[in-house]
Amino acid sequence: MDYNTDRTRLIMSEYGRGIQQMVDYCKSIENRDERLKCATAIISTMSDMVEQNGDAEDFQQKLWNHLARIANYELDIDYPVEIEREDEEDKKRQQVPYPQKKIRRRHYGAILESLTKKIMEIEDEDKREELAEQVANQMKRSLAYWDIDVMSDAKVADDLADYTNDMIQLDPEKFQFVTDGELLSNLISTSITKKKKKK
Repeated sequence: MDYNTDRTRLIMSEYGRGIQQMVDYCKSIENRDERLKCATAIISTMSDMVEQNGDAEDFQQKLWNHLARIANYELDIDYPVEIEREDEEDKKRQQVPYPQKKIRRRHYGAILESLTKKIMEIEDEDKREELAEQVANQMKRSLAYWDIDVMSDAKVADDLADYTNDMIQLDPEKFQFVTDGELLSNLISTSITKKKKKK
């Protein structure tokens, strides 16, 4: 019996063993023109196997790069595009690093956390309080979207105090938070809109 574990490792498993075998055969063809014809036929088959993203030119570039990679860059043909080796593609990806930020409370997000730091930098007391009130209400909205069951004015006030090293102390009994009813109404409206879009 022929087991996959006994076979050579697939270079690009998404195309399957059939494409790998076609490419291996293509490499063995002695006539250069025939090799190119064979490679073009393989590209046509590969294009039916994967979804096209972006424009046709980029898609063809990707397919020919994949063909060259499957052939371990040993397929001697006149490629219709400039081939980028895998190591060169990896370098290109590494040039766009994903921003990594440590977020203390993920349900509030990085932007809100940065705003709480901004509050502490404002010297004007009135402006500081104004921003604190806006941030507090946005924190309550974020908390409601994350988990309505844990949303409370007292929790938001405690979290804001913690973020600002106790500089901002909101009294839930005096401070006018956005009402629970308004937040629930917004949540219901958003849910209905999403369901309509899915239809």
